[in-house]
Parts: sequence; structure tokens; C-alpha cells
Amino acid sequence: MATMADIRNGMIIEFKDDLFEVVEFLHVKPGKGPAFMRTKLKNVRTGKVLENTFRDSDVFNEVRVERRKMEFLYRDGEFFVMMDSENYEQMHLDAHVIGDLDKLMLENMEVTILFAPNGEILGIELPVTVVQTIAECEPNVKGNTASGSGKTAYTETGLRLTVPFFVESGDKVKIDTRTGDYIERAN
Repeated sequence: MATMADIRNGMIIEFKDDLFEVVEFLHVKPGKGPAFMRTKLKNVRTGKVLENTFRDSDVFNEVRVERRKMEFLYRDGEFFVMMDSENYEQMHLDAHVIGDLDKLMLENMEVTILFAPNGEILGIELPVTVVQTIAECEPNVKGNTASGSGKTAYTETGLRLTVPFFVESGDKVKIDTRTGDYIERAN
């Protein structure tokens, strides 16, 4: 059993009959009364974020999640074919587990698969950044460089994002996988 003092970022706990990852926490010690912990918890299965306050007397179960590095090989209909980097075994991952992250995944990309203690696949973690090629975007118009906005572009996987005006079709760009935002042009 874990207590309020054990809470840390990245920890996965059993809470409200589901598994939640601690995204953020803040220990609060008011002038009057006992200390408490404000947390932001992300549901591992659905991705929904909720805020909760833990008191010193609250206890919960910490869940040990296995993280396995795998390589995304290709998409096969409603499944994503993954290969274990250690023993080269292949597995088919259902598309609903990956969700919206499919547009950030490229073939032969290394990802981390999260497994619950019972063997259930909880989710997938991508690298922090990925490099993709711009497949389609609006042409650059001379004089547009002064404004702070950008233009809409589509990558090779169909991801829609806003890029600066100087980016053109065929350019490689670095994308933040946590937000899906453009970071910079890649070399």
C-alpha cells in the first residue's frame, strides 16, 4: 500500500477502480490543518485527466507496469504489427489501443508498450519528437513572413498541423508527440 508521501510523477496507481498515472502533484501545507496533496491523474486506458486531492490518511495500490521496447513494423488493417526488440517476436496491436497516435507513427519506429501485471496492454508511449516529411501545404506568399500565425500542412502520415510560412512540401519537420505541434525544420 502506498500513501500520500509516496506519490511521484509517472507513478501508476489503482484509483476509482481504474489505473491512473500521476501527471503532476503539489504538496500543500496550509497554516491551519493537516497537509494534503493536489494531483493531476491521467487514466491510462482512456487518457482522460482528472484532478484529485489526497489526504495524509488516504492509501492506494501502486501498480507495477512493465514497459517493453518494440518496433512498429507496419499497419495491417485494424491492427498494428509490432516486433519485440529483444526476442524478435511479433504481435498484433489493436488500433483502439493506439488511438490518435497512429498519425505520429512511422514504420520501423521504436515505441514503448505498457503492460499491466495481468498481461493486458494498457497503452503506448512514443519518443518525445518524431521527424516527418510535409506531403502537402499551401504555397508560400511573398510578404507573409511578418505575421505570427502559420499555414496548415499535412505530413506523410496524414497528420494535420500548423507550420510557419517558410515550410514547403518535401521539407522534413520535427514534431512534438505530446502535443502534435511543429517544433522546427529537421536537417
